[in-house]
Amino acid sequence: MNRLPAAKRAQMLTMLCEGNSMRSVSRMADCSINTVTKLLVDAGRFAAAFHQEMVRNVESQRVQADEIWSFCYAKVRTVRKDKTILDRNADAGDVWTWTALDADSKLVISYLVGARTAENAYTLLADLKSRITDRIQLTTGQLTVYMRSADRVFGIDVDYAMLHKIYANSGDSGRYSPPECIGCEKRVMTGDPDPDHISTSYVERANLTMRMHMRRFTRLTNAFSKKFENHAHMVALYTVWYNWVRIHKTLRLTPAMAAKLTDRVWDMAELVALMDKVYDAPRSN
Repeated sequence: MNRLPAAKRAQMLTMLCEGNSMRSVSRMADCSINTVTKLLVDAGRFAAAFHQEMVRNVESQRVQADEIWSFCYAKVRTVRKDKTILDRNADAGDVWTWTALDADSKLVISYLVGARTAENAYTLLADLKSRITDRIQLTTGQLTVYMRSADRVFGIDVDYAMLHKIYANSGDSGRYSPPECIGCEKRVMTGDPDPDHISTSYVERANLTMRMHMRRFTRLTNAFSKKFENHAHMVALYTVWYNWVRIHKTLRLTPAMAAKLTDRVWDMAELVALMDKVYDAPRSN
């Protein structure tokens, strides 16, 4: 089967992680949209396996967890108005990307793409626990499903607090910007968390970086995801790129280096070479 040169594929994947859409990549790389789609699918599957294997035994002390909204095919309010949309795409509606971020290294330790449910909150925190070595201080937003999930996953072996943000009531029903935050309330749920570190600022900033670097997260455009699977593949690819390839502006090294998971900056070409080894390896019957 014909395959684009490794250097070109690495360049195309970097374009996707730097905020370009799939069709813009196909134009710049002078290849078909089907080629870009297949590359994304292959890279997304590889990236998910890479993260699963490489992000282990993280020596974290403070973790922040949050969710970032997007949608697939149509927004949920549109799906509610037109039930036939689900006949065309069963995954249509809101899609949430859950992330758990180490506050010191800025490493995305765990992530999950799916609905905003108690089951997914539990899955995220259970995955987080499997990747860390020590007791942590955990801070989440005010989403109530975190409370029971944290209790089920960590029990008393965590210093857990929730940050409740208080917003002004602007009275605008159709606004483009979020309401003004006029205060925060720190609520200790378990253990003895340090009040000075009860915050979700780092994970919220990381979510902004995520929104700026994936075209399908851009609001008020037609760049939204049309397939849930491709959305998940892009998040997996971005997470590996963010952790291992992209140099954090403040840290001046990658989050994986700051977390002591590696001693060097990786590049996309290396990941493509590893991906080729995985897919070219003979399969046992």
